[in-house]
Amino acid sequence: MVDTDWHKSSYSKGDTNCVEVAEGPVTAVRDTQNRQAGHLSFPASEWKAFLNKVRTENL
Repeated sequence: MVDTDWHKSSYSKGDTNCVEVAEGPVTAVRDTQNRQAGHLSFPASEWKAFLNKVRTENL
């Protein structure tokens, strides 16, 4: 089950194009403009690898 403690991603720029995440053993990601459409879920290790890659590519 996905944790329901959603928060805005630190990568969202504060405009209307925001992403929310719920982190835990399974990390869920959803669009703040389309919450009713559901979310994508990833194992926490995969989410961490994704974030590490994003951070590396944006240096």
